[in-house]
Amino acid sequence: MSELAAGGVPVAVSLRVLKLSRQPYYRWLKHQVTESELVQAYRAHALVDAHRDDPEYGYRFLVSEAAEAGEVMCERTAWKICRDNQWWSAFGKKRGKNGKRPGPPVHDDLVKRDFTADDVNELWLTDITEHWTDEGKLYLCAIKDVFSGRIVGYSISDRMKARLAVNALDNAISRRRDAVGCIVRSDRGSQFRSRKFVHALNRHHLIGSMGKVGAAGDNAAMESFFALLQKNVLDRKRWRTREALRIAIITWIERTYHRRRRQARLGRLTPIEHETIMNPVALAA
Repeated sequence: MSELAAGGVPVAVSLRVLKLSRQPYYRWLKHQVTESELVQAYRAHALVDAHRDDPEYGYRFLVSEAAEAGEVMCERTAWKICRDNQWWSAFGKKRGKNGKRPGPPVHDDLVKRDFTADDVNELWLTDITEHWTDEGKLYLCAIKDVFSGRIVGYSISDRMKARLAVNALDNAISRRRDAVGCIVRSDRGSQFRSRKFVHALNRHHLIGSMGKVGAAGDNAAMESFFALLQKNVLDRKRWRTREALRIAIITWIERTYHRRRRQARLGRLTPIEHETIMNPVALAA
């Protein structure tokens, strides 16, 4: 319109040809971004931030995440914004051949399947497992020190989000304060690729590492612990509440796995006995 006016065509003529009214045009010319459009942009920004942190979330979960960021909206509004921008839950998309759609790695593979360590706090493994209760799922993120097999940190929650992995890492650091430079190996789950988890690694001066896609051996060392947990706790009975299962998991890790269960690869020692003998400094942890 401005170009036509600069070329000598009156604005009134252009509006008449385009069948537009003068008042809405001049109102738009004065305020090209309306208040509602600005609110929509802020809401979309909050939703996409939450979606990038946890791609598994559908719009109903994204609403609560956006509300925590200060952008309150109803579920219908969030659905429309997600639909218009094609922000769909990872579970709502068509799966690949192996049923997974892992994202790109945010760290290089520094381990190369060499799951050995000469001392504590050299190599940690981390992963997430889940189990049903009558109240719904309960998620456990655990961090294992390869040197002794000890679970140096863990976090339990009813929601599998980035905060679950960050809390487990913070818990490990509170127990192992001299872990600067330790390699933390994980799979390509969205919780471990999230900005929150990467920032937590940097804050604690840890080094991230990620394996390949579809390589079962890359996570076998961590899966062996979860298999023991499944056999000794999770599948022993039907769990009525999340709290009951949470207490059972913590009790088994701290009392049985750490202090009673002897491992052949440790010379028939428990994880704590192995650390105490091989590295007395670790006893303080």
